[in-house]
Amino acid sequence: MAVSKSSNKHRSYISVPAQIINSISQSSIDSLLQPPKNKQSSSSKLRVLLKNPRFFFILIFVFGLLCMLRSYEYPVTPFWQNPCSVSQEKASISSGFSSSQLSIGEKDQEIGEKSEFWKQPEGMGYRPCLDFSEKYRKEGGEIVKDRTKYLMVVVSGGMNQQRNQIVDAVVIARILGAALVVPILQVNVIWGDESEFADIFDLEHFKNVLANDVRVVSSLPSTHLMTRPVEEKRTPLHVSPEWIRSRYLRRLRRDGVLLLRGLDSRLSKDLPSDLQKLRCKVAFQALRFAPHILELGNKLTERMRSKGPYLALHLRMEKDVWVRTGCLPGLSHEYDEMIHNERKARPELLTSRSNMTYHDRKLAGLCPLNALEVVRLLKALGAPMSTRIYWAGGVPLGGREALLPLTREFPHFYNKEDLALLGELEPFAKKASLMAAIDYIVSENSDVFMASHGGNMGHAIQGHRAYAGHKKTIIPNKRQMLPYFMNSSLPEAEFNRIILDLHRDSLGQPELRTSKAGRDVTKYPIPECMCNNTITQHSSA
Repeated sequence: MAVSKSSNKHRSYISVPAQIINSISQSSIDSLLQPPKNKQSSSSKLRVLLKNPRFFFILIFVFGLLCMLRSYEYPVTPFWQNPCSVSQEKASISSGFSSSQLSIGEKDQEIGEKSEFWKQPEGMGYRPCLDFSEKYRKEGGEIVKDRTKYLMVVVSGGMNQQRNQIVDAVVIARILGAALVVPILQVNVIWGDESEFADIFDLEHFKNVLANDVRVVSSLPSTHLMTRPVEEKRTPLHVSPEWIRSRYLRRLRRDGVLLLRGLDSRLSKDLPSDLQKLRCKVAFQALRFAPHILELGNKLTERMRSKGPYLALHLRMEKDVWVRTGCLPGLSHEYDEMIHNERKARPELLTSRSNMTYHDRKLAGLCPLNALEVVRLLKALGAPMSTRIYWAGGVPLGGREALLPLTREFPHFYNKEDLALLGELEPFAKKASLMAAIDYIVSENSDVFMASHGGNMGHAIQGHRAYAGHKKTIIPNKRQMLPYFMNSSLPEAEFNRIILDLHRDSLGQPELRTSKAGRDVTKYPIPECMCNNTITQHSSA
């Protein structure tokens, strides 16, 4: 939104609720705003005013308005119907600071920027360290020369789920010594997104980064076009490299082409050191978003940061998340009943532990945080009221009403639609994967990041931020903190102290994967992909 040029005179504006404005007649407003006419004597003007009953009405109104403004704490937010202050704020974000004088809100913001909340964790000197073994490099030379074996994969799910499967596909191609045909992205039945690999990721960059690890080709060569690929749909969960070789290698050598589907979590998370490093190389270096996505994502990042640090919040409050997790949104009885009926009608949607009640799931930390719980957590962790929040994720169940606890406490609350200028999001319309990529960029670049409920995006960004130098990432300790959330008799100061203490070690500090057996190295890149040597080692691959 363009900002109109103002004249040399400075003007001040006061936001007044629409209900009050509508209750005043136009003539009353005019009498307040219009300048006085020709000078009269003080006594005659006083007599006229005292005889005019409208004077007393205006006097009472002004007095009441001043009292109301004293108690009115925050401006409207992007989810309120009155868009005036929103448009001014959005224009201010887009163009940066336009005034040399700080308003009261800006002074509060300046104090907030100095808050401990923005303090980054100690990285302990850990940096990316992809030092592949000599054996791995030697084998790589032979693998990229091979022209007989080709691996084709079909990846499914949302963008972040597809991203994980692409990482696995590269590693499986390396294990089999096969060239990888650019992964095919299955059309998502929920969102209908028909985006291909090159629509989301920088294909040439992907090929170049992996040039010494795996040969990536755009399509099958003419020598293999007529070959009917061996299709495998039943790869078990968490298989080892040995299982993959024994299962597929003989058939791949015989037929030349292998087609794999449903790769989600099929490859073990505990791999030999070189293959773990390859996972990191794919996730953090090779899978770069396409230039047009990067450009817009970086623009939105700059707009969020134009007035200081910001928090990125990945909210998992969509209807399908409540259904799949077996949890209730707690918005009202009607919404809880809606989710209960949906789950009852389609029990296959419940992802796991179907024998647990909602209450048991909640206490076990298996449910997303709702807006009120997010507010209480952020406030306990010291987030200033002036905190600027970028929220990523789909439309929550209940719409803007579900977000009211957040927008009331943290009024500087935006998503990509709020930040984008007219027409900027049009090329990405109805393409959920591209929209998710924009959210990923702005969230990964934030000063502080928090996900309300794990998930593929939350895990990917957690690992990415660790690999980038351990930027502050709040990991809600739901299992331990929720009993205190349910204790209404606990004083607020004591509650805040307990919650802060529970999260002292959950703010993005270096965490070794060896203490997280079976976890993905792309979520916990130490020690396989990062080291704290005084001289950072780089991959020569």
